[in-house]
Amino acid sequence: MTSPLNVLFLCTGNSARSILAEAILRHYGAGRYQAFSAGSMPAGLPNPAAIATLESRGLDHGFARSKSWDEFAGAAAPEMHLVITVCANAAGEVCPVWPGHPHSAHWGVEDPAAVTGSRQQIMDAFAATYDQMKARVDALLALDEAPLADLMPRIRAIGDLP
Repeated sequence: MTSPLNVLFLCTGNSARSILAEAILRHYGAGRYQAFSAGSMPAGLPNPAAIATLESRGLDHGFARSKSWDEFAGAAAPEMHLVITVCANAAGEVCPVWPGHPHSAHWGVEDPAAVTGSRQQIMDAFAATYDQMKARVDALLALDEAPLADLMPRIRAIGDLP
């Protein structure tokens, strides 16, 4: 595995799960990975509860904006080595043909933005999503140095973590 590897987290709205995953990998994987996120139908803005969750964990969110995956499909975009879908909708959608034909994995996570109820219930849902995504990023970071192609079965298996 050569460093740094570019990882693109995809979701539908690019407002919650993919932004959380990007922030976590940016923070904990700095130097080994460059993290990005995008959506098939961007919501326009990051979810305020996602931003609050990152702030409560001390993670930078200055990068966060809801953007289309089209930004990463053009010739001027950084070459992606790994594309990870984090919601069922994005996993089932027809993705653009990425320059360089990166590897892909699916780490489906329930959408905390779909939770309704009190502010506390919503924040609890975002905290649970953060913790689940953090565990998955930790598992990625714990993998031995090896060619990415050799690691793909283990990277895909990370999506089965609770």
